[in-house]
Amino acid sequence: MKRKLTHYDARGHASMVDVGKKEITERSATAQGFVRMSREVLAALPSNPKGDPLEVARIAGISAAKKTSDLIPLCHQLPLTHVSIELEIEERGVRIRATAATAARTGVEMEALTAVAVAALTIYDMTKALDKGIEIGEIHLVEKSGGKSGAYRREKRAG
Repeated sequence: MKRKLTHYDARGHASMVDVGKKEITERSATAQGFVRMSREVLAALPSNPKGDPLEVARIAGISAAKKTSDLIPLCHQLPLTHVSIELEIEERGVRIRATAATAARTGVEMEALTAVAVAALTIYDMTKALDKGIEIGEIHLVEKSGGKSGAYRREKRAG
């Protein structure tokens, strides 16, 4: 099946997709990312003078999901019914997992991805005084449900 990019009109100009005739359905999306940092920075997380970086990142991620249409030019404004941010400390850093849900005419993938990205940036902001070499990466969609295209689940990648 040949697919095409949807955010362009017939003349090749950027265009917001018209979802007005699409059916309202329950939709959800989960994304994740990873903030790689040294053991020393991980150990210092609880004693950050700015507050708990993980709790601040949780709030930042939720706020970002709610503001996605303000940040991504062609995203539709969505009435989110739920946003959750899970942060898990691992040996080499912090894994961030965000889930967003709505009942709408378009999906919430961008909201979940934006939540992860901003939560990761918040962790960096709150810990950069300890190490400027902290890395943010591995941001991707894990799964989504609802809508015309149906369910998607990312397969494990080799390597």
